[in-house]
Amino acid sequence: MLVVPYFPCFLSGSHGYLTCIHLSLLLILPIVQAYNQFLPGSCNFESNTCGYTSDAEFTSWTLHKDGTGRLYISQTPSDHWVISSMDLQNNTDAGSSVAIFEIHISPGYCLECDFEESHLCGYSNQWNANVNWYVGGGEVRFLQNNLPNDHTYNNRTGHFMYVDSIYAKTFKEVAKLVSPMTMVPVSGCLSFQYQRSEERGNLFSVFARDRLGQYQELWRAESENQSDWSQMLEEWIPVVFEVAFNSPRGGRVALDDISFSPEFCSKDTEPIFDPSIANCDFESGFCRYMQDQRSGSPWRRVSVRPNIFRNGDHTTGAGTFLLAHSQMIQHVGYVSRLTGPTLAGNLKYCLRFYFSLRGFNQTDQALAVYLEQQSNSQEKIWTQGVKSRGIWIAADVTFQTSQPAKLVFISTCRSFWDCGAVALDDISVSLGDCELTADVLSSPLPGRCDFEAGLCDYTQDKHHDAADWERRRGPTPTSYTGPRGDHTMGLGYYLHMEASPLLPGQNVRLLSRPMRGSRGPQCLHFYYHMYGSGTGQLSVHLDKDGEDLLLWQQSGEKSISWMRARVQYQCDSQHQIVFEATRGSSVRSDIAIDDIIVEDGPCPGKQSFQWNHIEQHFSQVE
Repeated sequence: MLVVPYFPCFLSGSHGYLTCIHLSLLLILPIVQAYNQFLPGSCNFESNTCGYTSDAEFTSWTLHKDGTGRLYISQTPSDHWVISSMDLQNNTDAGSSVAIFEIHISPGYCLECDFEESHLCGYSNQWNANVNWYVGGGEVRFLQNNLPNDHTYNNRTGHFMYVDSIYAKTFKEVAKLVSPMTMVPVSGCLSFQYQRSEERGNLFSVFARDRLGQYQELWRAESENQSDWSQMLEEWIPVVFEVAFNSPRGGRVALDDISFSPEFCSKDTEPIFDPSIANCDFESGFCRYMQDQRSGSPWRRVSVRPNIFRNGDHTTGAGTFLLAHSQMIQHVGYVSRLTGPTLAGNLKYCLRFYFSLRGFNQTDQALAVYLEQQSNSQEKIWTQGVKSRGIWIAADVTFQTSQPAKLVFISTCRSFWDCGAVALDDISVSLGDCELTADVLSSPLPGRCDFEAGLCDYTQDKHHDAADWERRRGPTPTSYTGPRGDHTMGLGYYLHMEASPLLPGQNVRLLSRPMRGSRGPQCLHFYYHMYGSGTGQLSVHLDKDGEDLLLWQQSGEKSISWMRARVQYQCDSQHQIVFEATRGSSVRSDIAIDDIIVEDGPCPGKQSFQWNHIEQHFSQVE
């Protein structure tokens, strides 16, 4: 069995600009094709490997060699290392082999295609027994003499995609041509050329299909007959080009020259609403949220200095958040209401926020979120059903409103004995379904990990430490040390050093995968937890060719809360990030880390420190 992971698009740039990578694989024999000039990292392997090398931990890439191979790209304009790997069953009798004969890296968007190359830009036909998309033009001309000239070159040797109803047998036979899936949602103007034959009986549509398999129709061809190449525009991607026939006389549809621009097709189609107006971390105030005058007790913006008795905020561990403390009221039946800005109607939204509860015997009324429409009608879209144990817990809510509406956060106190304190922080609202934006830190981008699905691309250092980091959920086994939950969701996973089996001074080390160098600054974000009377030391190092640079370091007990760290550095060659925790004087010295992100660009408000500039270290970290 041959398994070939395919990564067609890598994100780069503020507008979702993509670098397209087409990796051509061939069983048994390579086919030599004309090689054009592409971006660095492209290779036809005619004279050398263009800087590609085999991973020493896997079978080397050589012709007619069974096993497992892995290639690392050494030069690429994308933001990350590019890896291709495949596994072959070790069967000497089969005599099969795999060859990589050409790698193309070209600027642009992976949705764009003129269908002149054999890889078809990653577009794929979703197989149907009777109707399918085929490549038209070129050598297949003799099969269909009535096919048009292609649009790209306006001749009979260029290529395009077409689907014909001649083999349609059942009502509404459907052919689907599917674009590559983009790594992140992007929006703009999708342009393509199409042609419909004079026969009636076909329906040509364009859909967006998300990772959940949900379809949204974006455009449908007009009912008039179309005999010339025409350009149609639409927004939202990735896309599915779908043609449906109701009989063998349904005619033909041809498609060519798909292009994309981050600029919208016209001002009329450009979104005029930005859901981020409802985002707030409460560090600088209430943002656009308002206290309801009908509230029996208002939400208060508080800053709690982290200590062993009280948590800090979720954003940084030492910032501010909102608190509704119902135990301080003088009467029962009070309601604390926090109302957000108006959200546009006819859209689907994803709401995420963090909350923490204390003192409630019953939690069903402790905190709820309502959607308040302009007609003053309210719809409950979320309520808390379990106790939060005093930790920050993430809540994700997908909702849709047919008319403009506001989010309202409500805490209710029914009786003095039933009330407690409610904390609220880091509200964010985005367009789309929450399931599509989940596991952002667990994406395959180097350096990112929230440990919800494992260690991502991080590995334990088996050679320079005394034990391993442990992936844990919930509190640590030793009392009065360690976190009570993770930082990502409160009920998820984090990585921690369990101090009990270690001796004072022993350490655990976690290594990132090799990361590409950059001429500009890079920012390392992560959260750490250092709570316990005997807490030791947590440090972050940059390892380059065996040389070690200390980037960041903290020692001793810091807080019962998760604290944020941001470290800016610059290294122009391949390197690894190392997280090292060292046990302190007692077993109460657990250390934990979570939510690691490495991003291109400077950290907010910081200057970069260069390799071999260790003296700048302590002035450049948070």
